[in-house]
Amino acid sequence: MAEPLRVALAGLGTVGGGVVKLLDANRALIERRAGRPIEIVAVSARDRHRDRGVDLSRFDWVDDATTLAGRSDIDVVVELIGGADGPALTLARGTLGSGKAFVTANKAMIAHHGLELAETAERAQVALKYEAAVAGGIPVIKGLREGAAANEIGRVYGILNGTCNYILSTMETEGRDFTEVLADAQALGYAEADPSFDIDGVDAAHKLSILASLSFGTRIDFDGAAVTGIRHVIAADIAEAAALGFRVRLVGLAEADSHGLFQRVHPCLVPLGHPLAHVSGSLNAVVAEGNFVGRLLFQGRGAGEGPTASAVVADLIDIARGEFGPAFAMPVDSLAGLSKAASGERRGRAYLRFTVADRPGVLAEITAAMRDAGVSIESLIQRGQAADGDVILVMVTHEGPERCITRALEKLEGSQSLTGQPLWLHILDI
Repeated sequence: MAEPLRVALAGLGTVGGGVVKLLDANRALIERRAGRPIEIVAVSARDRHRDRGVDLSRFDWVDDATTLAGRSDIDVVVELIGGADGPALTLARGTLGSGKAFVTANKAMIAHHGLELAETAERAQVALKYEAAVAGGIPVIKGLREGAAANEIGRVYGILNGTCNYILSTMETEGRDFTEVLADAQALGYAEADPSFDIDGVDAAHKLSILASLSFGTRIDFDGAAVTGIRHVIAADIAEAAALGFRVRLVGLAEADSHGLFQRVHPCLVPLGHPLAHVSGSLNAVVAEGNFVGRLLFQGRGAGEGPTASAVVADLIDIARGEFGPAFAMPVDSLAGLSKAASGERRGRAYLRFTVADRPGVLAEITAAMRDAGVSIESLIQRGQAADGDVILVMVTHEGPERCITRALEKLEGSQSLTGQPLWLHILDI
């Protein structure tokens, strides 16, 4: 029998416990597929005494996870600690630097330090794997890096955060407002006590920057992504979208062309005929468009114990087989460094929602601002007076450059007619 692949597991939260359970449950199958046993040798976490529902007594317990990198009885380290920096990054650098393979589910660390870690892995000729960092159990990293390797990818986009998708689809089905549904999501464990990374779009942007690099052969540029979350989407927006034949989804979209690298995370109106409109609950979905393969759709559970553990163990099976290549589908020095593409000349339709005082002249002021900025209005809806005396005004524009809408909203800044911040949602016409 071939020698086992010896694994150290750093981080024993939901996903770490899931990795132990999966390796136990599917041990014989995994060994057949890997061609050798995969065995956990050592584990590390903050709380030695917490009951995780699995027997950890058979593993060597290590209090300082960063020391796992130097152990001679370890072939690969799995990092499930989290965080872009701190112990996770120290462990990654130490593991790869000592010539050991490294597996992580840490999208923040890959988004911020992935190129550095990939260069270290290339020099040491060891694997850096991160399938679980994007879209949980959906094999989108492998799909783009290997399955679509022969294609030029023109665009990659999708629903990349299950928390936001759960909130928006629940608002849609139950007619409730954002803050109320968020509280429920926190109670159910879909959202953290501090949900900012999710609802402000940062988590989705981490994942988008990784997908963009894999898709286009470009250097990761997380800082170049324009990011807007879902905090300001209200029940009225969901209802108006439905009346217009759309659903609201937080969409991450990236494109690379002669204008540079464009990356944006933003709540969008998705037409009912588009596959993303039917991705509900905490599911994730990624769409990639290749010049020969056409449109590829990856969909499934994007988080949780089982799906994420599945992706981690799939990476371990690859390593056990001796299968590894450049972390970003090509050597780091082959990745292109594209400048950030400006959004002003991008053309599209928009949904604009204004909360305004119910008095004469307000509509004229807003439409005049649109006219003067060169925005063509396709439709305009005004709803009845609310209890506070304000009314909702919804506008859908014809296709046009985004700079015109930016200019129109600038003209309305400080207007006494507006009683709240306008909301601009892009319409996904692709």
